[in-house]
Amino acid sequence: MAAEIVNPRSDSSAGQEGEGEPLDSFDPAFALHRGGKMAVQATVPVRDKDDLSLAYTPGVAKVCSAIAEQPELVHDYTWKSSVVAVVTDGTAVLGLGDIGPEASLPVMEGKAILFKQFGGVDAVPIALATTDTDEIVDTVVRLAPSFGGVNLEDISAPRCFDIERKLQERLDIPVFHDDQHGTAVVTLAALRNAAKLTGRTLGDLRAVISGAGAAGVAIAKMLLEAGIGDVAVADRKGIVSADRDDLTPVKRELAEITNRAGISGSLEAALSGADVFIGVSGGTVPEPAVASMAEGAFVFAMANPNPEVHPDIAHRYAAVVATGRSDFPNQINNVLAFPGIFAGALQVRASRITEGMKIAAAEALAGVVGDDLAADYVIPSPFDERVAPAVTAAVAAAARAEGVARR
Repeated sequence: MAAEIVNPRSDSSAGQEGEGEPLDSFDPAFALHRGGKMAVQATVPVRDKDDLSLAYTPGVAKVCSAIAEQPELVHDYTWKSSVVAVVTDGTAVLGLGDIGPEASLPVMEGKAILFKQFGGVDAVPIALATTDTDEIVDTVVRLAPSFGGVNLEDISAPRCFDIERKLQERLDIPVFHDDQHGTAVVTLAALRNAAKLTGRTLGDLRAVISGAGAAGVAIAKMLLEAGIGDVAVADRKGIVSADRDDLTPVKRELAEITNRAGISGSLEAALSGADVFIGVSGGTVPEPAVASMAEGAFVFAMANPNPEVHPDIAHRYAAVVATGRSDFPNQINNVLAFPGIFAGALQVRASRITEGMKIAAAEALAGVVGDDLAADYVIPSPFDERVAPAVTAAVAAAARAEGVARR
């Protein structure tokens, strides 16, 4: 399948505004989306009866029989090893929340064309009409023979953690929840470069994360794996700590591995003297709390469209500022990670995506910046053509080193 932007189709009457005018007339986003953003494209010609006999019957029967005898041949003679399922239940779509499977499709189509554009990976959007964890798992397991990997997308926490874990236990192909791990990879890459810019290492830093959902949990775990000095995570009720009796199982686990300093209380209190703020929750952090951070601090305020700390305020106190927005420098954008990560995993037919593969992706991504490192350039642009090849190569090498590659 080739994911490509198609020309708007003007013959549909769906989506009206005002006096019978289509929404396309009022907003270019609707014009671009009319008819969807993807199409299926053949990779072989079917021009005459000879082509037809090879692409379909009788020629196809030989290939089917060979795969039946040697199942591993499916990777060589079908698209399986180059295609990813982009799976959602529509419960946590961008900043829109639980909008359902149908309304999630424009986002899933967008994800699929990003896979193709930035990683050369074909992807199929699959929006499921269930929010039951076991039903989602069973459905994806049944679909898995058609795919080389599964990208979970916009599934609400804490179910997303169970779904990913259960799928990876039952499947021998990579399962990757991008809202967790893609965000964590790009954050780690930017943080490595910010530390390098200011003459520090990750081990010198104490970080505070606002948000204990999918992204916050994954970022905390990855920073610990990469060797950060300390990290504390805050939810709506304050710092996630062992002395709280209202924690979910995921947050209890988080409390056991984070917050070595034993901080309790509010996010604002935890920011006093902190080296790093990472926002993945929305809301607003008061300016005095930002001002209380250590000299040379980093502020990664990644909520969209409104960062937890506006860059104008963050720049008054921080040495490096990053957001999730494309109109400010240092955009923490998942598209820097997931296309190359899957391309590398598929290239070596990896059975899973390990922590080592994710850290390798972050290191490769940070390395793209090279000698151009600056306060307003700690992470490359998604349109930097060096990004996907660097991440792909690093992930493939890490998969081989960790014993999960099958070629």
